[in-house]
Amino acid sequence: MKLKLKTSELKDFLDEKVNLYNNPKFIESDPIQIPHQFSKKEDIEIAGFLAATIAWGNRKSIIKNANRMVELLDHSPFEFIMQHQDADLEKLIPFVHRTFNGNDFVQFVKSLQHIYKTHNGLESVFSKYAEKDSLQISIHEFKKVFFEISHLERTQKHVSDPFKNSAAKRINMYLRWMVRNDNNGVDFGIWSSLSPSQLSCPLDVHSGNIARQLGLLKRKQNDGKALSELDAALRNLDPKDPVKYDFALFGLGVFEDF
Repeated sequence: MKLKLKTSELKDFLDEKVNLYNNPKFIESDPIQIPHQFSKKEDIEIAGFLAATIAWGNRKSIIKNANRMVELLDHSPFEFIMQHQDADLEKLIPFVHRTFNGNDFVQFVKSLQHIYKTHNGLESVFSKYAEKDSLQISIHEFKKVFFEISHLERTQKHVSDPFKNSAAKRINMYLRWMVRNDNNGVDFGIWSSLSPSQLSCPLDVHSGNIARQLGLLKRKQNDGKALSELDAALRNLDPKDPVKYDFALFGLGVFEDF
């Protein structure tokens, strides 16, 4: 089904869907519930980053395994990352979520520690390389920083790179969580050095299919080029907060089977 709407009608339709889904009820079935267990900034951003990293596949499985990650970090992600000894990492080894395994988890803990000790934290890295209307270079540079310490080659695949034409869905979703703050209690808005206008929509099968049906996206693959096309269309609807439409696209695809 393809919906033919004028721009103003499309905006009204999508704004209505944003209002419907961008509220605390959304949290109950979404991986964003993991960082919502915390109140300290560093705990929120680390728990969010880990949950977003494994956010592919079955949503119940994602939430279950992300909770397990938090449990293995003693429900204090920042403290564990900063103060762990090598022996503490052994309990992470049995962890697995699809192709993300315990060795990857250990690498993530070490890389995150490096980022907080050497680069003043996650927000600082993403902010440093931000462009006026895009964070895609930030994501590319973040990956370089993340793996500038000794690391397992295999773990690199778990951090996307827009320069390799990836839509970087999971990191864009994570950035939405950290940067957007619309006072609706879903996204956190704790990274004040960045603006919602710089964000890109988390593009996956659901949001891509809905975007095509609504005429927001022509490209068939869900890749970096498609993300640029979708970004332009969403910025046309709301340049200050284009990624609020993620709630509409996701809700239409997952909850309404649009």
